[in-house]
Amino acid sequence: QSTYCSTMVQHCEALGRAVQVVNLDPAAELFSYPVMADIRELIEVDDVMEDESLRFGPNGGLVFCMEYFANNFTWLEESLGHVEDDYVLFDCPGQIELYTHLPVMKQLVEQLQQWEFRVCGVFLVDSQFMVESFKFISGILAALSAMISLEIPQINIMTKMDLLSKKAKKEIEKYLDPDMYSMIEDSTNILKSKMFKKLTKSICGLIDDYGMVRFLPFDRSDEESINIVLQHIDFTIQYGEDLEFKEPKECEEDKSALVDEYFQDHVDE
Repeated sequence: QSTYCSTMVQHCEALGRAVQVVNLDPAAELFSYPVMADIRELIEVDDVMEDESLRFGPNGGLVFCMEYFANNFTWLEESLGHVEDDYVLFDCPGQIELYTHLPVMKQLVEQLQQWEFRVCGVFLVDSQFMVESFKFISGILAALSAMISLEIPQINIMTKMDLLSKKAKKEIEKYLDPDMYSMIEDSTNILKSKMFKKLTKSICGLIDDYGMVRFLPFDRSDEESINIVLQHIDFTIQYGEDLEFKEPKECEEDKSALVDEYFQDHVDE
């Protein structure tokens, strides 16, 4: 997630576009970009794990931190301040249980919507994990679970495309616009249990019939790939529709020069 945020920050800055990042991962370590708010100022996983009265491990500590955060949204409200017309990235923890069967992230989404944010979820899956049919179906189910839980528009992305070999990139193309029925054949041939074959066919058929999950490739070395993802997100949240039109700086300078020339001509007359 941090790599995605870093890439988007650089891309938006190159476009001359305001972008802010809020870190909501209490286990984060270092950032290659400035953050406007950091949850570690409120609570940190290491402090929770070191507390003798709690005795949490990494996962339990993270859940405790996020539940504590959910009870202290005033901290986030004060940290955000007034961010009119800004594009805000919320860098969230990656543990899937936060988006499937715990209410924390749903509560965050509802709170942001109350503050009149237009919210879009960006679900990231490592492309290196998605190069086999079974793993791809698993990734789809994880994305679908998050969509159902959060109830917001969601853009699903295959990350780290730049790290794949040429062979793997060619192989993964079929997963970007998948034919689930052909995947059924690939998957069910391996399965021995008739019950699991039937279940796999039902899942693949559901995904294909309703077109519920599609993935966009994200290659941080390819500007076009980054821009396509950004355009999908912009369209989803209707970014920029409320902004006032501003004349480009060059046009303003040209207009000023024309006005000066007009007055000079009339003075000469």
